[in-house]
Amino acid sequence: MRLHHRQYSAEGEPLLILHGLFGSHANWGWHAKRLAERYAVYGLDLRNHGASPHDGHMNYVVMAADVGEWLDARGIENCHLLGHSMGGKVAMQLAFAEPERVGKLVVADIAPVDYGVSSIAARHPALGAMLNLPVRRMNSRAEADERLRAAVPEDQVRNFLLTNLERLTHGGYRWRLNLSAIEANLAALASAPEASESFSGPALFLFGERSVYLQFDHQLEIRRLFPAAEIQLLPDAGHWLNVEQPQASLEAIEHFLAKNRHDA
Repeated sequence: MRLHHRQYSAEGEPLLILHGLFGSHANWGWHAKRLAERYAVYGLDLRNHGASPHDGHMNYVVMAADVGEWLDARGIENCHLLGHSMGGKVAMQLAFAEPERVGKLVVADIAPVDYGVSSIAARHPALGAMLNLPVRRMNSRAEADERLRAAVPEDQVRNFLLTNLERLTHGGYRWRLNLSAIEANLAALASAPEASESFSGPALFLFGERSVYLQFDHQLEIRRLFPAAEIQLLPDAGHWLNVEQPQASLEAIEHFLAKNRHDA
């Protein structure tokens, strides 16, 4: 699995950014460009997303292994990780599997718990609509937007999903996402990362104050699996905290990563 990536800078400690479900490296581009002033930042497209290859097998063990192989291919022995939602679980899985490779871990709006496939499906009603959309016969992105409106009434979310539409040379569109693999593996994507022991390194769990992805018992599980973790809530933000509160989320991430740095 040769993951597609964008390198934002080459100077400083390596920092990998992993996007969420239905996303790509571009979702965190604003943050990546600013973090690149201090770190060697790489935005990765996870399997079945963005410009990375498609594969029917999709769970956090194999996705973390993809990232590990990507690091191996570039001779990167140790890096910081920033992962949002699904990408946060991939980052946690890599921290459990290869803790020596992870410097600091930032997890954005997801906990190390099994949310349940029915819960995930309820939070992503667009999946069925996207699968049923006859994109190859569509003439414009506006047509796709209108057809998705009933399932996804929020303009911001719908615009985010439509970034995955790619125009074909001879007309029509295709999804860059492997929607069938995502649908077939929803249970695995809802599940918790596999941990044989806790990760003792520094970790920041950053949640939107209005997010439904953090419950009281989730905090207990974070403390159990990440004993050195900090949990921080961003006011006036939900799950898409990087979009809803870009500056505040950037400052929280920068502050955490800069702790104990000699040049901070």
